[in-house]
Amino acid sequence: MLFTRSPKTFITTIKAGFQHWAASLMTPVDASSIAVFRILFGAIMVWEVTRYFEYGRIGRYYLEPTFFFPYEFFPFISPLPGTLMYWVFFAMGIFALGVTVGFFYRASAILFCLTYTYVFLIDKTDYNNHYYLIILVSFLLIVVDADRWAALDRWHNPKLGIEQAPFWNVFILRAQIFVVYFLGGVAKLNPDWLVGQPIGAWLNNRAHYPVLGPFFATEWAGLIFGYGGLLFDLGIGFLLIWRPTRFLAFLLILYFNLMNAWLFSIGIFPYMMIATTILFVEPDWPRRLLRLPWRAMPKFEPRRVIPYRPWVVGFVTVYVALQILIPLRHFLYPGEVSWTEEGHRFSWHMKLRSKSGRVAFTMIDPRTNQTWPVDISQDLTNRQWEKMAGRPDMILQYARYLETKFIQAGVEEPIIKVEAWASLNGRPYQYLIYPTIDLTDVEADPLFYHTAWIVPLQTELEDNLVRSEPEE
Repeated sequence: MLFTRSPKTFITTIKAGFQHWAASLMTPVDASSIAVFRILFGAIMVWEVTRYFEYGRIGRYYLEPTFFFPYEFFPFISPLPGTLMYWVFFAMGIFALGVTVGFFYRASAILFCLTYTYVFLIDKTDYNNHYYLIILVSFLLIVVDADRWAALDRWHNPKLGIEQAPFWNVFILRAQIFVVYFLGGVAKLNPDWLVGQPIGAWLNNRAHYPVLGPFFATEWAGLIFGYGGLLFDLGIGFLLIWRPTRFLAFLLILYFNLMNAWLFSIGIFPYMMIATTILFVEPDWPRRLLRLPWRAMPKFEPRRVIPYRPWVVGFVTVYVALQILIPLRHFLYPGEVSWTEEGHRFSWHMKLRSKSGRVAFTMIDPRTNQTWPVDISQDLTNRQWEKMAGRPDMILQYARYLETKFIQAGVEEPIIKVEAWASLNGRPYQYLIYPTIDLTDVEADPLFYHTAWIVPLQTELEDNLVRSEPEE
């Protein structure tokens, strides 16, 4: 009936709906729920930082390599020399602790977000979806009032005595988690996942597990887990939003994430996603659970609407829109995104592929037609080599580095070619990049347009799948 009305009436209705939504964003709510999330998130981040020290990742990821794969627009970012990277992580842990206890909270949140983002941007080799989510959540914790409850800052800042926050603080955190789940489900709507691969191959690798091991070895396991994960991601956000199904959603999230933690090595991600469920309960649940009095300052009126602020509505609208559009950008490119990598990062394509590659570079001196194989091990660690082998954009980055390296060695206008073979989700190996292409002639990064030098995916899934482990 809405579209049968006159244009003027339709515009008035839309305007009234927008004004109502904007007013609801400014409605004050109890700040205790986002404060508890702040505590859990900060504690998990302290744990994450200690894991880097415990497993020797700082030296292995940032000190041992001599070459790194920076992100587009950030070629100037590189690791600090010597032991300074250890101090970066130590400081990051201190900032995470500051977020946890709410001590100089806003400064701690800003500094944690900056240091974590800096480390993230050093090398594409280390890209992981949950690292990206940590950056987004830590950014949101800068702008929301998560220090209005259970924070040390309340001892020395009387303004924090009002234990309330505008509803948009809760809304934007909920929206972020909803998008991650839902678009993670949209990403699963691809032919491989719908036939139970590669999840079926990963489960088959776990046939030795107790109790469920024999089931993991069956063909049905991949289909059940595949469609179960698909339906979970697409529906869990709606189950969280609707109060009658919220408890069921909590149980499903607990089961889903603990099962993932048991089956796959995905670090803190399952526990962080479990922690986010508390954002979908009524904002005052911690106070009611602990049976604490409201203890608000007299001027706090629960039903008072905070004055309308256009920048808030604009920020929330633009942020949520970007979180929806950026992950969907891969639909602008032809071909299978897990093969071409165009639009794969920052798109919540989580555990959708198993990809392995073989790569060998050759340098040709155009003056003499002499050919030299490139010793990749001089520049890359095994981990970087394996990751690069299946990613065309990283292969191109390394080829450009080789071009500069050979020019500095006295070779004028060197030609760089690559023999790159890859296998996606157990398919037979095929060319990833046309071997006749001189990568020094490729003029731009594959960021905003389709790259014609990537060979299209040509092979189909077969029964004799290569049993390899999942990738981000």
